[in-house]
Amino acid sequence: METVSTNLAFGGTQGVYAHQSSATGTQMTFSVFVPPQAAHEKCPVVWYLSGLTCSHANVMDKGEYRRKAAELGLIIVCPDTSPRGDDVPNDESWQMGQGAGFYVDATEEPWVTHFQMYSYVTTELPALIAGNFPADMSRQGITGHSMGGHGALTIALKNPDTFKSCSAFAPITNPSTADWSKGALKAYLGTDETKWAAHDAVCLIGSGARFPEILVDQGAADNFFDGCNPQALQDACADTDIALTLRLQEGYDHSYFFISTFMDDHLAWHAERL
Repeated sequence: METVSTNLAFGGTQGVYAHQSSATGTQMTFSVFVPPQAAHEKCPVVWYLSGLTCSHANVMDKGEYRRKAAELGLIIVCPDTSPRGDDVPNDESWQMGQGAGFYVDATEEPWVTHFQMYSYVTTELPALIAGNFPADMSRQGITGHSMGGHGALTIALKNPDTFKSCSAFAPITNPSTADWSKGALKAYLGTDETKWAAHDAVCLIGSGARFPEILVDQGAADNFFDGCNPQALQDACADTDIALTLRLQEGYDHSYFFISTFMDDHLAWHAERL
C-alpha cells in the first residue's frame, strides 16, 4: 500500500492511499480518515460509497465529515467508484464504465476482467483496512450517495452480519427499473434480469433480505428524484421488520450541498449503532 498524501484534520489524519488490486487488476485509490481516538484504541468504521462520475475525492473535498467523525471517533473509508486506467474499458455515457462501477461483479465482456467492485468493496479493501489501520472491524457501518447509496443498501442487505448500521443519501433504490442504471446492469450482468435483482434493494427486500434499520435522506427538489424512487423503497419495507426512516428534505437537490448538510445526522446515526 502506497501513501499518496496525509493531512492533519481536527486532530485526526486524512490520508489518501493506493494499491494494486487483485479484484480489479488495476491500481485503486481510496481515502481514510482516522480520528484522534485511534491513537489509544481501535475505532469503528463507516464506509462511504460515492455516486456516478465520482471518485474518493468528491466526498473527501466536499462532504464535510471530518469534524463530526473526529468528535464521534469514527474511521471513514471512501473507496473509488470503479477501476480506472488506459486498459480499462469505458463508455461514452456517464452512466457506465469508469466512474460507474455500480458496486457489482461484472460477468459480461468487456467488463468482467476489471469491474469486480462488489468483491473489492466487500472483501479485498476491508482486509487492507484491517491490516493497516486501527479499525475495529466488528463495528462497521455503510452509507453512500446515489449510485453509492444503491451500493450501501444492497451490500448491507446482503451482509447483515458484517454491518451494524446502514444509511444512504438519495439512493437509487430500484436500479432494475431506473433509466440511468438498468443499462449498466444489462451491460455488466447480461440480459437475465433475475441477476440484476441481486443488486437491487427493492428486489432484495422483496425476496426476503433484511436489515434492522435504515436511514435515507432524499432531496425533494432532486432532479433525479424519479430515478432514485424513494417511494419504491418505502413500499418494499412496508409490512416487513425493517425500520426505515425516510426523510424528504424540502428544497434540497442531488448535490454535495445536500450531502454535507445532513452528513452529521448520518454519522451520529452510525455512531449510535456502532
